[in-house]
Amino acid sequence: MASPALALAATLAIQVIVSFVATAVAVLAPAIASDLQVSASWVGAFVGLVYLGAMAASLLSGAYIARHGSIRVSQVCVVLCALGIAGVATAGPGALPLVAVAALVLGVGYGPITPASSEILARTTPASRMSLVFSIKQTGVPAGAALAGAVLPSLSLVTGWRGALGIAAAAGIAVVVVAQAVRGALDVHRRADDHSAFARALDAVRRTFRDRELASIALLSLVYAAAQVCLTTFLVVHLTSVLGWSLVAAGLGLSVGTAGGVAGRIVWGALSDRTQQPRAVLGVIGVIAGACSVITALSTPAWPAFVIYATVAVFGATAIGWNGVMLAEVARLAPPGQAGATTGATGFVTFGGVMAGPPLFAALSTATGGTRAGYVAIALLSGLTGLAILLQRPRRTTDAKAAPRRIG
Repeated sequence: MASPALALAATLAIQVIVSFVATAVAVLAPAIASDLQVSASWVGAFVGLVYLGAMAASLLSGAYIARHGSIRVSQVCVVLCALGIAGVATAGPGALPLVAVAALVLGVGYGPITPASSEILARTTPASRMSLVFSIKQTGVPAGAALAGAVLPSLSLVTGWRGALGIAAAAGIAVVVVAQAVRGALDVHRRADDHSAFARALDAVRRTFRDRELASIALLSLVYAAAQVCLTTFLVVHLTSVLGWSLVAAGLGLSVGTAGGVAGRIVWGALSDRTQQPRAVLGVIGVIAGACSVITALSTPAWPAFVIYATVAVFGATAIGWNGVMLAEVARLAPPGQAGATTGATGFVTFGGVMAGPPLFAALSTATGGTRAGYVAIALLSGLTGLAILLQRPRRTTDAKAAPRRIG
């Protein structure tokens, strides 16, 4: 059996590089937009296409993970992500169709990463540490985004944005090469699969929604994902337009929220393992996130900055910090040998929240003339979902003394 530490290190490294590459275009969007002679708002459409590709790929990933192994699928995904941003790097004015295709390719590479890592971690991690390990792996998402924000703008001053994207793509290929060294130890449960990817995906979706507990976790992920992406997408707008903060102060607020999310993922994972009550932890997360969203909606320019920063930190710790606990719970509830496919089916629902949340928030903001209504909506959805999961009586419990799961 592969070392749990090796499995975590490999999946975390892959998660960081994929997040780094996937965030690169958004980080460099102003410079890209200027050269391509489009509005900087085009990045919203780009991100939407990325998540559209990710939704489809996440759903279909189960069969490929079973046949080829999680590390091999992850390697292919990183290559696709690299090709996606390389496509953007080669685009010129009037080449928006190429950029759209690149976004879809990037999304297809992004989508299966979580199902692939869940398959590895589910069979190598002791049951008593699953939430913490999954949560640590999920810190790779904000860590990769933070790395892109810290490195790429400065790099683009030296190489131009095209060169910066090219270097990001090359970094991805380097990780693919390094990952080959651990594939033999981690892709040990490959098997011929007589299901087509589409048929296997439909089976996974049917199993997920026939299981009351899995279905509730999938729906929870839809709501929590919408809350997460709305927090990170509209916080700067809220702080500048409603509270009158400077762009620098508002950007710091977003950084505080993101840092809270990194810390929250680890803290909630550890708490879930310690209490062996992951569903209760997920419920509490939703209720606290809802409360923070209410406070954010009610905030005024007269409030002290430290109160806003403290609220945003807790908001980030909850609205961004839930993923690892949720993914560990999905892996626990998945049928034997189906952690990757079940995570892919759940991820399809999760990406639905990512795609639906911002347009709905924006529509509310347009209709009401401000972002307060959007944050009230997040509060209601997140808080009520958290309460619902707290009130749902689980049929299965986590055994802290259970042996590590062996898949396949």
